[in-house]
Amino acid sequence: MRKIICIAYSLLMIILMANAQTKIKQTAGREQLGDFAPKFAELNDDVLFGEVWSRTDKLGLRDRSMITVTALITSGITDSSLLYHLQTAKKNGITRTEIAEILTQIGFYAGWPKAWAAFRLAKDVWSEKAEVADGRTKFEREMIFPIGKPNDGFSKHFIGQSYLAPLSTKQVGIYNVTFEPGCRNNWHIHHAKNGGGQILVCVAGTGWYQEWGKPARLLHSGDVVNVPAGVKHWHGATADSWFAHLAIEVPGEKTSNEWLETVTNKEYNKLNKEK
Repeated sequence: MRKIICIAYSLLMIILMANAQTKIKQTAGREQLGDFAPKFAELNDDVLFGEVWSRTDKLGLRDRSMITVTALITSGITDSSLLYHLQTAKKNGITRTEIAEILTQIGFYAGWPKAWAAFRLAKDVWSEKAEVADGRTKFEREMIFPIGKPNDGFSKHFIGQSYLAPLSTKQVGIYNVTFEPGCRNNWHIHHAKNGGGQILVCVAGTGWYQEWGKPARLLHSGDVVNVPAGVKHWHGATADSWFAHLAIEVPGEKTSNEWLETVTNKEYNKLNKEK
């Protein structure tokens, strides 16, 4: 019972700390102009962004981005300011197709050369490489825990790219493990003389969990999996979704992990077709 209480307490503390870190504050004005024009910096950070942009009950961020991009291009501003607002527009949900239509429309009313200049910036913002990076950024915004760093230390036991963020290394080990679409770990077993095993708490995306000789289980955010010691199993993302879970190490005596064979493409692809 004491071990269970420690696990629950550690998890609660992590969730509370993560929630406390979700508040976003604009600091660009103070960072760039704080010494030279402190009042301007204050108005930029606290009024323009802190108040006007934050009035989402009056006008959504997506609409504010479209208006701002249009105003900047119409005024002939195609410098870093436009680049920032194009990046913000993408974060606020404007797609590649939509920005192309918006800039084409602007071109007829504000001038063809202005549209050309804006298109050069937009192509980089909505490039294929940027889309992949944004997929990770978008997914990270869906959960309260960080994705962390590439899980290089265990990469030989995974197919695809995974990420690891240690959340608690005292009392009870808790790690946020994130899988890119299609990524999964090998079959493995958590050994222990007494106690041991693992608890998986799904925090975002969709994934798979399977024990040897049993059907695979489709996982969603909020699902919890209890993995007993000595049970052969694997887990990872579905083919079309990022996936993240907290991996909670259940205390035990003489614990160890045994990594085994990979989950073959044939096995994995069959699951995703039947999903």
